[in-house]
Amino acid sequence: MPDVVSDLHSIGELARASGLTVSALRFYDSAGVLAPALVDPVTGYRWYTDEQIGPARLVAGLRRVGMPVPEIAAAVRAEPAEVHRLLDAHLRRLVDGLADARREIVRLRALVDPAPTTVTTLLLSPAELAAAFDAVRFAVGVDPELPALSGVLLDVEPDGVRLVATDRHRLALARAGADVDGPPARVLVPVDLVDRLRLLLDTADARPVRLTVAGVDLRAEVAGRTLTGTALPYDFPDYRRLLREAVGERPAAYRIPVDVVALRTALRDPAAPTLAREYAGTPLAVSVLGLDDSGSLRLLHPAELSTADPAAEPTSGLRFGVNGEYLLDALDAAGGPQLVLEVDGPIAPLAVRRPNDEDTFSVLMPIRL
Repeated sequence: MPDVVSDLHSIGELARASGLTVSALRFYDSAGVLAPALVDPVTGYRWYTDEQIGPARLVAGLRRVGMPVPEIAAAVRAEPAEVHRLLDAHLRRLVDGLADARREIVRLRALVDPAPTTVTTLLLSPAELAAAFDAVRFAVGVDPELPALSGVLLDVEPDGVRLVATDRHRLALARAGADVDGPPARVLVPVDLVDRLRLLLDTADARPVRLTVAGVDLRAEVAGRTLTGTALPYDFPDYRRLLREAVGERPAAYRIPVDVVALRTALRDPAAPTLAREYAGTPLAVSVLGLDDSGSLRLLHPAELSTADPAAEPTSGLRFGVNGEYLLDALDAAGGPQLVLEVDGPIAPLAVRRPNDEDTFSVLMPIRL
């Protein structure tokens, strides 16, 4: 034993060489992240090799930046390219977390020292606002345990307003141009007020809709009629971050033209084939979509599913599962006989877009086959 130990480093020596404490090294040993090369069966002393100094320093650095233990364990065993991927993902998480913290601090400062109420007024086309409501209304959440998702976010920009709704399983966005007087504003409009305003828009004349946001107070004037309401007192999720996580900022791997009439007919057919799955203890009928040899979208029968990894198949073998009812909602909301479905792979979120409209689209979460 002495001859062997003389070529190894004690736990204290590794602690000094790596920047980790002795207690941290013991923790990472018990967690299966960095096990000693040898443990003396009599004394229980831990001994480490020269080759373990580098991984220990890596663990110390990852610990300093707050990477979760499972990812640290993966990084220690990974090739450099995978370590870089883990670092990039963690950096994005830190940036998003900082943005969340900044928003929360702004909210807390407002609680401590409320700022004067600002007023923002928008003049909008009734038809354009109605189309924007129609494009997002289907995605409003109905879960009573998630009240922050029970409305439509109006994110007022200098030249218009972006409308956003999500129920966690799908995300819908649209935009309406507007003449804006006042500072930018974000307000979560209750769904009942959205629905009442949408009904008024059907009877509107050519006059612009005047929408006023004064703190949490909302006022809409449509064709001589007035609606008032109060914004929901919840923080809507950061939809821009949700978009980055779901569809990213690069072009999708596949942009598939969709014959809306044909796909809608196939999905609504009572005999349409589905795959039985379960979600949260509830049976779920999954519609399976795929591409034929010409690259056209079609509804597949479960018997056509291969046991091979779909991600490894050629484009004509691409297939993915969706909630058929959710997809129908997205098709109906988008409107038009032709749409584009964007997807990166069989387990990536799907984006349903109008061909020439970058501002109006919806994102559906896939269902693993």
